[in-house]
Amino acid sequence: MARKYGFLLIVLAAAVATPPSFAAPVTGAISGYIRSSAGAPQSSAVVEISASAASLGVMVVTDARGFYSASNLPAGVYRVKATFPSFLPSLQDNLTLRSGAHLVVNLTLSTLSDALKLIPQRRPVQSDPDDWHWTLKSSANRPVLRIFDDGPTVVVAGRADSRGEESEDRALRASVAFIAGSQADGFGSSGEMTTAFSLEKSLFTSGVLSFNGNVDTSTGNPNGVLRASYTSDFGSSRPVVTITYRHLASPGLALQNAAYSAVALTASDRMEVSDFLELSYGSDLEAVDFGRRVMAFRPFGSADFHLSRDMVLEYRFATSDPDPRRDKGFDTAPADLSESGPRMALAGGIPQVEHARHQELSLSRRFGRNNVQVAYYLDQIGNMVLTGAGDPSAYSDNVLSDVYSGTFSYGAGSLSTTGARLVLQRRFTDDLTGTVDFSTGGVATLRDPLGTWQGVSSDLTIARRHSVATRFSGYIPSSGTRWIASYKWTSGSALSSVDEFNASAGQADPNLSFFIRQPLPGRAFIPGRMEALVDVRNLLAQGYVPVMGQDGRTVFLVQSARSVRGGVSFTF
Repeated sequence: MARKYGFLLIVLAAAVATPPSFAAPVTGAISGYIRSSAGAPQSSAVVEISASAASLGVMVVTDARGFYSASNLPAGVYRVKATFPSFLPSLQDNLTLRSGAHLVVNLTLSTLSDALKLIPQRRPVQSDPDDWHWTLKSSANRPVLRIFDDGPTVVVAGRADSRGEESEDRALRASVAFIAGSQADGFGSSGEMTTAFSLEKSLFTSGVLSFNGNVDTSTGNPNGVLRASYTSDFGSSRPVVTITYRHLASPGLALQNAAYSAVALTASDRMEVSDFLELSYGSDLEAVDFGRRVMAFRPFGSADFHLSRDMVLEYRFATSDPDPRRDKGFDTAPADLSESGPRMALAGGIPQVEHARHQELSLSRRFGRNNVQVAYYLDQIGNMVLTGAGDPSAYSDNVLSDVYSGTFSYGAGSLSTTGARLVLQRRFTDDLTGTVDFSTGGVATLRDPLGTWQGVSSDLTIARRHSVATRFSGYIPSSGTRWIASYKWTSGSALSSVDEFNASAGQADPNLSFFIRQPLPGRAFIPGRMEALVDVRNLLAQGYVPVMGQDGRTVFLVQSARSVRGGVSFTF
């Protein structure tokens, strides 16, 4: 009996001395890949991980894949240095490692001749479309947090491909796409083709210079968007400077032979103030020429408070709509008035730029594979711009037609509303994510849904509406297909979207929309990767509010005009 009680005492003592398996981790890990500038894995490279330049830290050696890993590191700020004979050392510092986090740092080793040619030692993180992989997503949750099953938080500080897996660091990356289709439910020109291109080059050790554009010449005059930007990564700070030029040829309005041109300078920065606070801020300064010059200053910013590992409280301020095509890639975005620049309409033939102010307070929480966000927002919009399909310019000087998309913009006064949002996101598998978004708020609508164009201005009113959006996105490994499908329902007639500034994971185009990016079999004479693109928005042409014009023809006011576009993209 004494032996039995002695055994029980030993077991109890061991249980007390052993920490519970579900205790939160207090250390983190750093790992990554070491490659040459040509993308070849560097085996037996020495990687030094230290808290400062003066400390020795931890030294590890890469395996045959160029992979290294160091675990049991206390939270803090680290520097990672890689060395290998015949290569220059590669260094990345100011890396913040949080308790329980896994930091992925990829480095590139360069020769002396590479350095003289300004080929980079590494490529900083790029916010590639991450809809194909789970993301704890509030409006501006930076850096990107990738969540794995019952595992630690993984912060990617090197370059990952669209599936979140490691890919080659390349000094130069380019793509070109040819997109065609008809828009605005057949009211616009059909068969127009645009050429989209993108070029990225890494500079020095922490910068990326990119140049991209979308050009259309089918109308006989050049229309399009050109954008140049420089991004730098200093660890705790990530400034970005962008210059954008837009030009649309003469729409043939009351302002005859007047082309629409706009130049915008955007400067922004993201910084980690502390272990629990991240700030994102910046502004757009835009000059629009259309008969006369109009200036617009658009500040934006957000503050993220990480209350815990799985909970983020955020305050967000915005003065323009979020880009609805950020998950699809720049090559799918048409260079039209409604999606490529400041929203503008005409009032008495004089251009008026929409002025908006959006304030939002949201709380995001992760529960295993699920993410929940609740938000309350306040919107104030002046010179509100609505979208229409058809051509009322023959009897109205208050519309701005767009020959590129076959739509027009119409000034609709102002809107002031409050609203709320609930987002539920579920990661079913690594390759399938579903989201449900419920939003409520004020929208512009007509008192008389069967009115005439002459009565539109007096019939416009603000009404409260509810919307429910369901969105699924996924990746098919066997074929390499990426896809997004969504449907957004609104409780009544609406000419503007409920929660128009929604930048959460639940943001979706109105009504039935889907997007497919399908890799095509390669050909020996075509370098790089070739993909087919299909981009359909408002397929069923829902939400069209008919208005009888003076000439007896019907025009429509819509939340979103139907557009069917497709093409081929080449990435080199």
